[in-house]
Amino acid sequence: MENRSLGAWRVEGRVQGVGFRYFVMREARSLGLAGWAANLEDGSVEVHAAGPAAGLGALEAALKEGPPHAKVLRVSSLAPSTALERKETFTIE
Repeated sequence: MENRSLGAWRVEGRVQGVGFRYFVMREARSLGLAGWAANLEDGSVEVHAAGPAAGLGALEAALKEGPPHAKVLRVSSLAPSTALERKETFTIE
């Protein structure tokens, strides 16, 4: 993709076991983003995404809301992974 922007976030709260990663995948794909969402051992979820800047902004807003059974306490920005350059779709890791 040309003119790809990159973004990455760590989402804390009740975000595991509530369909959070699937929610993120649906949102990201609908926004034309590539990347992944992964559970971390501390109970948080890490999200890395690449695509249009407007899509990244919309995804970040969606992360702050989460799906109905989640309770998002904090969304922190991270340095995006260099592996995003090779991603063509959004997956769950």
